[in-house]
Amino acid sequence: MQHITGKTKLLGVIGDPIAHSLSPLIHNAALQKLGRDYVYVAFPIKAENLEAAIAGFQAFGLVGFSITIPHKQSIIPLLDSITPTAQLVGAVNTVYRTETGWQGTNTDVEGFIAPLKTLDRNWTKVHPVILGIGGAARAVVVGLAQLGCSKIEVVGRNIAKLEAFHQSWQKSDLQSVVSVHPWENLAQLIRHTELFINTTPVGMAPHTNQSPLSEELIQKLSPSAIAYDLIYTPSPTRFLQQAQSQGNITIDGLEMLVQQGAAALQLWLDEPVPVDTMRQTLKNYLFPS
Repeated sequence: MQHITGKTKLLGVIGDPIAHSLSPLIHNAALQKLGRDYVYVAFPIKAENLEAAIAGFQAFGLVGFSITIPHKQSIIPLLDSITPTAQLVGAVNTVYRTETGWQGTNTDVEGFIAPLKTLDRNWTKVHPVILGIGGAARAVVVGLAQLGCSKIEVVGRNIAKLEAFHQSWQKSDLQSVVSVHPWENLAQLIRHTELFINTTPVGMAPHTNQSPLSEELIQKLSPSAIAYDLIYTPSPTRFLQQAQSQGNITIDGLEMLVQQGAAALQLWLDEPVPVDTMRQTLKNYLFPS
């Protein structure tokens, strides 16, 4: 059991609400495995208190922190700098100290592509299809571009939001990479992709019997394609069950959750972290035997 003393260094996560966060679970398991005198805690911070909270973190020497809803964008003006990755995504989920002050980055990108990197694919030849146009989709786009995908198709239902999503890339290096499509184009797009990603909440509890794809649509997905769902519970989701039944490689959001956390912890500690410990701790909690 860890003994917290006056020398224990502090890490944390901010959000509102935050009581549901699994980050303390996996980070503290890793810190204990490493034998480091750190503790990672959840801070419930309301939007109107964000600026005061960041000043407080600076005052008492917080080493670094994670950010979740609703602060991923509103925190940016309060930081001294953000990385090019965070700039592209338009959101920050990890903050760490530098010689010039607080710097923000987005480890969701690294977390998303980590399981894809283990697969034998020529990503320059893969044209992914992304379902959804929210913040998660933005991190996925940036990750796919980092992998080397030269054409990324994004599908959404709300035409106004879809156009805004498209416009948001126009002043970046990804302006010629990202294409957007209304829902009606999905049937045609899904036939030709080798990577299909669901970034929507469809299939998440309590609606675990739902899938973003009908049986007719899932059958258009090539058996050699990868099906990736950012949802990590239930595991597998209805969408991934559909894909598994026809032989697709499937990836769920649990690995992304673990890997984005590991990337953040490595930034704070500046040393390799026990990803296996983080993964197993999360699985034991979510899916007790």
